[in-house]
Amino acid sequence: MSNEKILHSEIDIKDVPRTVKREWVSWIRFILIIVILYGAIHYTIGIKIVSGDSMNPTIQDRDIVVVSKLFFTPERGDIIVVKDPEGFDIVKRVIGLPNDHVRIKDGIVYINQQVLDEPYIIGQSMDIDEVVVGTDSYFIMGDNRTPGESLDSRDPSIGTISKEQIVGEKLF
Repeated sequence: MSNEKILHSEIDIKDVPRTVKREWVSWIRFILIIVILYGAIHYTIGIKIVSGDSMNPTIQDRDIVVVSKLFFTPERGDIIVVKDPEGFDIVKRVIGLPNDHVRIKDGIVYINQQVLDEPYIIGQSMDIDEVVVGTDSYFIMGDNRTPGESLDSRDPSIGTISKEQIVGEKLF
């Protein structure tokens, strides 16, 4: 009987390296899947928490915004996330596209001498002289047009933004 115990012990010892190898392979697969999922989510979708009232009434302070970081071309009216000059993410609406002429007179936004229909805004903007949006640049504004509520392209410290500054487009 003691011989049988020794044989079973020897068999178990021989199987241990295979089991350990399988466990390592399983852990490596798991880690690779986690890394791939993290990369896919991090570089394609972002989650941002809005700070401030510049996008009222459309988006409120502390709302959560899901952002697509891939496969979008900004269009007029889109809500986008942009890196400001200090490196902070800000949420704004695309008003002017490349080569557009943007002007605000009596609180009304004109794009290429046409009134821009903006049913989503509150407040009235201060007037600005005509701005010509450069190639690969965009004119952005917050929906809250009350003076002092939105730091956007109307302010010389921001101005028009380049396509490279755009982090992504709001999905929901």
